[in-house]
Amino acid sequence: MSFPKKVILTEVGPRDGLQSVSNFVSTNQKLNMIHGLVDAGLKQIQVASFVHPKWVPQMADAEEICANLPKADNVIFSGLALNNRGVERAIKANLQRVEVSISTSETHSKKNANMTLEEAMKNLKSMVKLAKGNGLEVRAGLQAVWGCVYDGIPPINRIVEMSKAILDLGVNTLSLSDSTGMGNPHSIKKTLKHILPRARNTPIVLHLHDTRGLGLANVVAALEMGVNQFDASLGGIGGCPFIKGATGNIATEDTVNLFHELGIETGIDIKKVAAVSQSLAPVTGENYFSGKLYKIAESLK
Repeated sequence: MSFPKKVILTEVGPRDGLQSVSNFVSTNQKLNMIHGLVDAGLKQIQVASFVHPKWVPQMADAEEICANLPKADNVIFSGLALNNRGVERAIKANLQRVEVSISTSETHSKKNANMTLEEAMKNLKSMVKLAKGNGLEVRAGLQAVWGCVYDGIPPINRIVEMSKAILDLGVNTLSLSDSTGMGNPHSIKKTLKHILPRARNTPIVLHLHDTRGLGLANVVAALEMGVNQFDASLGGIGGCPFIKGATGNIATEDTVNLFHELGIETGIDIKKVAAVSQSLAPVTGENYFSGKLYKIAESLK
């Protein structure tokens, strides 16, 4: 089986990882986390979410985080926005990239964004226009692509139509998220067979969760389809607070180890990522960590 020779990994721990952590994580602790990830070789890091602190208190210091990011060559820092106000904040924060996404599930969309799917698509188009008009790279995509705990598995024609609508906006990257971890290697490949030909030269990044223990198996399935961009979160922390039962992302350490075992280049030092995870564990609480290698990375060659 032929795999890509190199992959691009986006670290989402500072944003997606921490958004569900109820324990207070200080701004300095977050900045130390980001510095450690840069030192470990991560070149794309999602650092904040520009949402109202009433809904996600952990992201209340987004502007302060962005104002104190390390000066690092060839590292792209990005933030998440849910509406035009969020995009405006990302612009003022001088980030290089903003991420916007909408759900494929009517119920999840209402819980997550208080919008119907039709309203969410109009909102996304407006956000993309605003971001592009102000010189930001735009990563736009779909949530709950492989299933939703509320509405089940979305029909493939809906995924195709929504993906096409996003691609037609001229975004830099299309992201596809298995928000609930309901995907499996077969369904991952089935969906990608429909989307990859339509994406053409627009890169696709997969955001996978390990809710049912299939996260890394789904990574391998995507690699076999030629996908070479993925999200991961140190120690496997994270999960959507608006999806019942959603657990952590695929762990950065575990995912990088998989790539290295397959002979795929990442440029990431597992031990250094694990050291950041280990330093954060006492702060967030051990129960938030689902990754396997963040504890034992010192034993890796």
